[in-house]
Amino acid sequence: MDIARHLALIDLLCARGFPAEHGRTEHGESGPGYHIAELQTSGDFWEDGGAQREETETQYEADRDGLGARLTERWGPPERISLYSVLERTTQGEDTGEPWAALSGQVPDLDLWRAPGSDRWVALGVSQWDGELPFQLLAVVTNLDPP
Repeated sequence: MDIARHLALIDLLCARGFPAEHGRTEHGESGPGYHIAELQTSGDFWEDGGAQREETETQYEADRDGLGARLTERWGPPERISLYSVLERTTQGEDTGEPWAALSGQVPDLDLWRAPGSDRWVALGVSQWDGELPFQLLAVVTNLDPP
């Protein structure tokens, strides 16, 4: 993991404007009020029978924590938020808004900081859609308050 590169990307997204429409970008996806950067993506687990899955999950969580330690040095300790209730509300038809609704289906919890002197939140999380699919380390920059 290249912490310096990831920090530079987070800084770039904190300074970048938000697009008017949702769409893919060179770093992940963006929409009105948010950017989601896919910092790193593992291989999938279709062929390995799950042997590498647990090790990969542990590594991605360690990478999140290592990057989070650098953000904590800058901005203080994060708030850890669970997205479980957002997922539940979304599946019941409530519009919880983006990026929170989409994230709730793939990221169980996020470490969340408020960037000082800014209206932006910065979050880190480890995503996995399903047992055979890749893990992703995600960075989220948004001006939309968490639900």
